[in-house]
Amino acid sequence: MLDLGQLGEVTINVDCDVLQADGGTRTASITGGAVAVALAVREHGLEHSIRSFVSAVSVGIYENQVVLDLDYAEDSVAQTDMNVVQLEGSGFIEIQGTAEGKAFSSSELGAMLSLAEKGMDELLDLQKTVFSTHDGDR
Repeated sequence: MLDLGQLGEVTINVDCDVLQADGGTRTASITGGAVAVALAVREHGLEHSIRSFVSAVSVGIYENQVVLDLDYAEDSVAQTDMNVVQLEGSGFIEIQGTAEGKAFSSSELGAMLSLAEKGMDELLDLQKTVFSTHDGDR
């Protein structure tokens, strides 16, 4: 997400508290944390170090259907549960999936990754909107 060479000797601590959790808390923290990092970097005059945004979603197979952003009820009984993280324009950073009820096929994996990419692309657009419209007030 950041060009560390351009960032210089800076330490950034990101603490993400998900106030209303309904599944996907890790992916929500990654997506929101990326915006927080970008805003903090910009606030300190280091915007030139931002290369791209990072987004993450949960996806899985619930009742034999590929589902994006599983809520807790779906996640707890899903046949497959997967977290996917991407770097804008560069592909996947992490794919972590587990078959809970039964093994999933390569075509189901492809369908989950395709849906995850669609969801993460929507999140990337939202992240850019927040970043471009945030005026620095807390």
